[in-house]
Amino acid sequence: QARFVESGGALAQPGGSLRLSCAASDRLFTNYHAAWYRQAPGKPREAVAMLMLNSGTRYDDSVKGRFTISSDSAKNTLYLQMNNLKLEDTAIYYCNVHPPLGPFANIWGQGTQVTVSS
Repeated sequence: QARFVESGGALAQPGGSLRLSCAASDRLFTNYHAAWYRQAPGKPREAVAMLMLNSGTRYDDSVKGRFTISSDSAKNTLYLQMNNLKLEDTAIYYCNVHPPLGPFANIWGQGTQVTVSS
């Protein structure tokens, strides 16, 4: 069964940077589109950055120009470089394939907490 392990979350100040990592249990990011998702308290989980199999990327307007998604297929790892962090970026961040349908709908890692606070 596929698994995702997210890491890199921390407490950061507004304007700061963090780099999140997501290790997949097998070559999921070679065979599927991938995405970073986040869930803020009291809000539904949302996709914020997507990496297509053709290496194209898409970003939610709220993070466009500040976040960069990338992957290392040899390491089965997905990354999210987060720059110019804002208070509203505070959330638990998860990775998964995109869209997370079928068996992937119920396969979520623990996530990694990002807290932006002054």
